[in-house]
Amino acid sequence: MNDDRYLIARSEDATPEWFTAVLRAAGTIDAATSVVAADGMPVGTGQAGTTVRFALTYADGTGPASLITKFGSIDPGSASVSAASGAYETEVAFYREIAPTVTVDRPQCHYAAVEPGTANTVLVFEDLASAHQGDQIAGASVEAVEAALVQAARLHGPRWGDPRLVGVGWLDRDVWTSVWPYWESVWQHFTKRYGEAFDDVTRTQGARLVGEIEHHRSLRARNITPVHGDFRLDNLLFHPPGQQRTVSVVDWQTARLGHGVEDVAYLVGTSFASADERRAAERSLVERYHAELCARGVADYPFDECWQDYCGFAFSGLVMAVVASLAVVRTERGDAMFLAMASRSAQMAADLYVP
Repeated sequence: MNDDRYLIARSEDATPEWFTAVLRAAGTIDAATSVVAADGMPVGTGQAGTTVRFALTYADGTGPASLITKFGSIDPGSASVSAASGAYETEVAFYREIAPTVTVDRPQCHYAAVEPGTANTVLVFEDLASAHQGDQIAGASVEAVEAALVQAARLHGPRWGDPRLVGVGWLDRDVWTSVWPYWESVWQHFTKRYGEAFDDVTRTQGARLVGEIEHHRSLRARNITPVHGDFRLDNLLFHPPGQQRTVSVVDWQTARLGHGVEDVAYLVGTSFASADERRAAERSLVERYHAELCARGVADYPFDECWQDYCGFAFSGLVMAVVASLAVVRTERGDAMFLAMASRSAQMAADLYVP
């Protein structure tokens, strides 16, 4: 999986010969098996990458009937921002270095490569075709969010407080360092674009964050562990009932070192169409996450502290919605998604955040 010889940057270059070489190198097919046809179709809703499902036909053997490939964005602006932020390098590094050391459910990665500093990247995954993607705009049930939080604990728990993660260049970084000093102007840009579309709570909480940004930033440095960084419904694949797997987590371009509860607050705060539904369920959801975390060896982290951290990260979804909306190509669905995330997270901050 770590062989850069097979790096390609466009789906058009994913030929049968290329799939044969990649799958042989990964040990997915044997040396006598060849891919003789690869038919691609775009899938997914991601704005920082291009995802294509390939149906594969084999000669002299068998292999996966289909695979998912992920490339850099076809939009020059989104590709440039993602490359400059290290997003493509991060996802490749996650699958190469962190994924084997944690137990979070994610698609099996057959191949991952990137040309540093560019949008030239490719990943080849198992096709979880029977699973359905979460819908950020429609929201999710309490049961779906709970299942996702179990996976969050399986990501955070195994490496919680691991000092070996400190100093790992691609992981140990504050991706928002360049944003914090300019939050006020970034927020003004966001309100200029969307202001007429969101409510007074969102407007008030976004402006409030201008004075709280350093406190919000300081929370991230405690209880370090690998975090997803964009742990929300669109990045979750839910498997049908009755299967051994429940939720698979995808899109690891924002993985970094941080506080695990940030992922929790981000998911819960952006997942419910109704604030009342979130209010009724969130404490029990955080309790479930905390129990799963403790079951994976995390000690000396009482629930009261976990809950306090959860409240402290109430702004997480709002921060991501604002920053990400200004960094990717604008689409109708993207606008609706960012507005839903911002308004839900703003209401959560209004309910829970006490500096």
